[in-house]
Amino acid sequence: MPTQQGSFRLFRIAGVEVFLHWSWFVIAAWGITERGRLYHSPVWGTLEYLALFLIVILHEFGHALACRQVGGRADKIVLWPLGGLAFVEPPPRAGAMLWSIAAGPLVNVALLPLFALLKSGFFFQAGALALNVDAQRFVHTIWFINLVLLIFNLLPIYPLDGGQILRALLWFPFGQIRSLKIASIIGIAGSVTLLAAAFWWQAIWIGIMAAFLLSRAAYGLRYARALAEEADAEAAIIVVPEPELPKKKTML
Repeated sequence: MPTQQGSFRLFRIAGVEVFLHWSWFVIAAWGITERGRLYHSPVWGTLEYLALFLIVILHEFGHALACRQVGGRADKIVLWPLGGLAFVEPPPRAGAMLWSIAAGPLVNVALLPLFALLKSGFFFQAGALALNVDAQRFVHTIWFINLVLLIFNLLPIYPLDGGQILRALLWFPFGQIRSLKIASIIGIAGSVTLLAAAFWWQAIWIGIMAAFLLSRAAYGLRYARALAEEADAEAAIIVVPEPELPKKKTML
């Protein structure tokens, strides 16, 4: 998982610093080249790749600002080839976690009508854009990218947003530790399924993402077990009261 180490600071907005991991450039060079072939001008391939990460940044800011709204801490976002990571620490309450996680996909939901309006051709009725096939392809593509990001993030595979939303919902009836354990087990099963699908489809990027999700879900399960063992150990501690000392007599 990428951290601030190996990243450099891009900007700071509303107290949240955004960092870019060095590996982003490696994949960006390949991605821009591949996407640029779909346009008459390669400039549109660059714009498409940048638009993807603009959507990701907005998504991550949704997490960060919602977390701070419920009294949590969120001051860093790291972008890397597989997307973005908002480092959020909501208060240890189910409702606070649920809102902090759900706010990210809600940003994508809010973008849907805007991109749909663009895709419908409303802004292409007049002017040079009406004849610009590349511009129309670009708008359609970013609409599709936003939709795919929304659907993929809502898969109930921990630690995707869908998996963490599931964990927050399970927190209400099962508590903090058991909800993490259940969500992690479901995440492991979902990651293995996604990995098998990636091999079947021969989709290398889905396979890389599935492997990453599998490692994080397995870590979540180990962490839940460690928390459970710690809670059991604390519950097993027997506090022996100190013996009552005899009262000191006062000599008159």
